[in-house]
Formats: sequence, C-alpha cells, structure tokens
Amino acid sequence: MRRLVRTAVPLPRGRGPAAAPPEVWRSAPPPLPCLAPGPPGPWDCLRCWQEGAEFLESLEPDLPALRALGLHLWAAGPGAHPAGISDLLAEVSAEADGPVPGYLSAPQSMMDTCLYIFTSGTTGLPKAARVSHLKVLQCQGFYQLCGVHQEDVIYLALPLYHMSGSLLGIVGCLGIGATVVLKSKFSAGQFWEDCQQHRVTVFQYIGELCRYLVNQPPNKAEHGHKVRLAVGSGLRPDTWERFVRRFGPLQVLETYGLTEGNVATINYTGQRGAVGRASWLYKHVFPFSLVRYDVTTGEPCRDARGHCVTTSPGEPGLLVAPVSQQAPFLGYAGGPELARGKLLKDVFRPGDVFFNTGDLLVCDDQGFLRFHDRTGDTFRWKGENVATTEVAEVFEALDFLQEVNVYGVTVPGHEGRAGMAALVLRPPHSLDLVQLYSHVAENLPPYAWPRFLRLQDSLATTETFKQQKVRMANEGFHPSVLSDPLYILDQAVGAYVPLTPAQYSALLAGDLRI
Repeated sequence: MRRLVRTAVPLPRGRGPAAAPPEVWRSAPPPLPCLAPGPPGPWDCLRCWQEGAEFLESLEPDLPALRALGLHLWAAGPGAHPAGISDLLAEVSAEADGPVPGYLSAPQSMMDTCLYIFTSGTTGLPKAARVSHLKVLQCQGFYQLCGVHQEDVIYLALPLYHMSGSLLGIVGCLGIGATVVLKSKFSAGQFWEDCQQHRVTVFQYIGELCRYLVNQPPNKAEHGHKVRLAVGSGLRPDTWERFVRRFGPLQVLETYGLTEGNVATINYTGQRGAVGRASWLYKHVFPFSLVRYDVTTGEPCRDARGHCVTTSPGEPGLLVAPVSQQAPFLGYAGGPELARGKLLKDVFRPGDVFFNTGDLLVCDDQGFLRFHDRTGDTFRWKGENVATTEVAEVFEALDFLQEVNVYGVTVPGHEGRAGMAALVLRPPHSLDLVQLYSHVAENLPPYAWPRFLRLQDSLATTETFKQQKVRMANEGFHPSVLSDPLYILDQAVGAYVPLTPAQYSALLAGDLRI
C-alpha cells in the first residue's frame, strides 16, 4: 500500500468496518478507510467485503469500466472472486507480520483528509465530505464529553457509513473503551428486549427513532431496563417529553452538528427542547452567530454596508460559524462547485469567511438554542415564513396521527409555496378531517394551514431516518398522478375535502381559491 492512497470501502448497512478482519485494518492508512455507500470519485483502489457473493456478482458488469479508471480491486471473504479481483487476505497474509511503517501511516498534518463520509442527502444528492484526522480525534472524545464510562454498554442502530454511527458511535466507544451493541436494522418492537438482554445503559439516537419508540404499543420489556442516557440529535420537544415520561427516569442529551461543519453544540444543561446554550464562554471557545435570513431570496439579510445582521432573542436566524485554522471547512470530494453556498464572505467585516450550516436556530433570552428548521424546508406563503417543524408539531398532537411530514409545494399562478402535509395514521384510527381542520384552525395562523394533505402508509426517509421533503415536494399534488388519497383545504366551507381532478383543473385555472 502506498502513502496517501484513497481507498473506497462499499459497506453494508450493519456491522461494516467494525466487523472487518484485522488484516483489512492493517492494510489501510489508519485510523479509518473511506466510509461511504459508494466512492465519490476516481479512486486508486477498491476493497469490499460482504456476507455472500451478491455484491461481487452485481459489480462484475462494471469491472471493465472500473479497471479503465485505473482502479486496483481486492475482495475479502471465502469463495472464488471474479477475474480481475484479487484476494485481499491472501496477499496481506503473504506480507511481513509487523506494524505498518510510520512514514506510511502518519499524516503530514492533522488537517489532512482522513476519510470521506457522504452527507445524508436530505436537500439534494449526497456529497462526499472531507473529514480531517483532527475531527476523528475530536470524535474520539465524544462519549467522554457526554459522561459515558468504560463500564457502559452503548446501543447503536445507525448506519456506519454516516458520521453519527461511525465517528461518534464506533470511534467514540473506542475512545473510552466501552462496549457497543451493533444492530444492523433498528426495530422499535425489539428495542427494549435488546436493551434488557444486553444490559444496555446508553442509547445513541436520531430523533425519529425516539418517535418510533413512543408510538409503539406498551411493552413489558420497556420497564426494568438499565438505560440511563439517550444521546443524539433531532429530537423534537413533544417527542422528548413523551419519551422521558414513558421510559424514564433517564437523561436525554441532545446535540447538534454537521458532518462537514465547523460548529457543534451540546445541551449540557438538560433543558428540554434545546440543542445547547450560547453562553459567553462557549461562544468564546466555539464562536458562532445567528444572522437574519431571507426565505424568499435564500440568502442572509445584509445592511447598507453589505454586512449580515444578527438576530434578536426569540427570532429565527441562520447559524454561521467563522472559518479558521482551528475550525476549518475542508469541503467535498469533487469540484469546487459542490461547496457553493456553504461559505459566506464579508459577514461582519470585509474579508471574513463563515461556514453556512443551512440551519435556522432560535436563541431565547436565556441563551438556550433551539432548532427551528432547515433553510430549504422553511417556505414563504401569503407573505409570511412557514416553519415546517412548527406545523408538524401541531399535527402530531392529534392522537390519530402517527407520522407527519410538512413541506411546501409550488402552485401555478401563486407566489411562494403552499403548505402540504403527508400523514400516516396511528392504528387502528381513521382520518378525522373535521377534528383535523378544527385543530389546525385553533393552533396555527391561517397562512400556516397546509393547503393540501396526502395520506400514506409510511413516510419516505433517508438512511439516517430523516424525512425526504425535497422528493415529496417534487411529487406535487396531482390527483391523476399520485395514487395516495389527497385532500385540499376548501376555505369556502371551512374543511379539508377530497382533491378531485376537476378541482385540480379549477385550481390551475384560477377558479379555486386556496
């Protein structure tokens, strides 16, 4: 293996690199190979392992094109390999049994790229984010920062080719020497049985997993467990309350961060619904700001001098963080156009550069930070900004709804985007349109009322359990195209009614008011 060779390791969803043979780890530049569901660009070599030969069989038609790119291909595992793919373990076994020379494994700089991790792709196609050796070492201290100890048993059911599962989960466990229980696929019905069987004390979550758990029917195994701490991100306040009330006593530690980001927060005070606190000391060590954001233009608001304007307490703002040697932005594998929009210049003074998280947060008068919405998810309707998270929380208060995804759709002849909500019913309930309309009218301003409803059996999510809003918005609300039941807000009668092809045509013709 040569120095600075980029290595792609296509991983299955479950155990991935954590279950790889030691020979594979020895042959790779430490500390980790590339963690991604596929390579982000031309690579020098490609190594794969997976139970069974299905993957290699699926790869065989593409082997000539891969070799034409100059790739060297190895595979690990039993059985014969297709022509042109070498046996990795056989070649490694033939090498001298000794440590990898330091000049091959040591990075020249802690800011050198250690690995690439694909973003989850909630707002577009996934991109391979560059992750430095420094960030990997920082992740090694994640669980220690959360108050987890060597004696703890951590339950991890997140994909290992994303940052939460691989760096925070696996590397974080290695950092304290704790035990990790890996689950290849999360099962809300099996979760508490698993926790009891393996004496789990810490659960690493994505917010949707907690919501799946509170939506489950009562289970004997949910009592008498040893889980004392749930740590993760994306937990909505209403789910937080239900989760602690039903499964407590336990502590919830909500965090915020991005794979490619240079800023992170942790709710060290335990304030429910918060992702952290903007104390003077924290902002001095990890500087960031909230600036006013124009939903219409998709850009930060600027004053007469061309500088961004900070928000007031309680006002949603775009989270930005200064790019520096201590807090760099390394970008993505590929062309510079992939990073377009992620860097903001002249934010507060000429020449400064800030990382654009793409997230809207709110800081209250006590300094607590709360997630508000993604910039691409918040939309404008009737001259007002609509936050999808706030609308979803109102819908989720209805006992007959199990899941809700709120997004904005383009309506021909109308400015902005109209709200639409995809709904999943909680068994054995049925859809109560009268109660739904009454609840929406009582708890939301008229401009935030979703104009369209879409009833589904289940919601589309990414591999990290995030709702796919862009895909749903692109699918629109055409009743002749979508097979799901659709409803439209009829303001004349004050109710949601089935959306028919005739009503759809009337809407496009301007004869139906929404």
